[in-house]
Amino acid sequence: MKQVQITLTPGESKRIIAMGVRKIPVIQQALAKGTILITLGSTNAYVLEELTGKKVDRSRYAAGYINGRTSAVPMDKRLPAIALKNGKEVSSDGILNEMTSGDVVIKGANALGKDGIAGVMMSNPVGGTTGGFMGPVMAKGINLIIPVGIEKSIPYKVLDISKRIGIQRCTKATGFAVGMMPLPGTVITEVEALKLLGAQDVFPIGSGGVEGGEGCVTLCVEGDKAEEILELVEKVKEKR
Repeated sequence: MKQVQITLTPGESKRIIAMGVRKIPVIQQALAKGTILITLGSTNAYVLEELTGKKVDRSRYAAGYINGRTSAVPMDKRLPAIALKNGKEVSSDGILNEMTSGDVVIKGANALGKDGIAGVMMSNPVGGTTGGFMGPVMAKGINLIIPVGIEKSIPYKVLDISKRIGIQRCTKATGFAVGMMPLPGTVITEVEALKLLGAQDVFPIGSGGVEGGEGCVTLCVEGDKAEEILELVEKVKEKR
């Protein structure tokens, strides 16, 4: 069995994850005949690019972000969330009312717990974008895909954290105080994405870095297509 090792920056991880998301069968089905709602988020911006083939201003296709503080993109600077209906861009306004259990909502995360459950921070007292779509998703059984990098792994359970924190429980914060909502969906990290792209097995072997490599993840990739995946990663690095 062939084995290669790859190191990805956070941006490169987002691109690989997005490429993997496109390969998910339920995504392929919804692109052909169905609806996909791509909610705002830094990783989701890459997913949007992969699904449409168009470039997007990633700094504006977001609601909250972390830049050393918990921050938010001002409402007047945000791009509108995009939905795809049968592969074509449509307005996301009211789209949840039309969506069914065969459709897909894509939502990024801020944390990936040790039990594999992801969570998203919320600084809006009514839950922001997450609060707006989770009701219909859970009520209808809409597919929820969660693209999230391994760099967001934490050594705690998201459900436990969500019970302990909240905007009104926090007295001070570096940035916005937040609560957290667990996301009961299908998590796609670099590991799942690389398997979708042809790897037989993938496992992390290190994380972190310096000189612009902060947040990197290093993985071992095994399988007959391991070297092809390494070539793909090199192409992603060239286009960065």
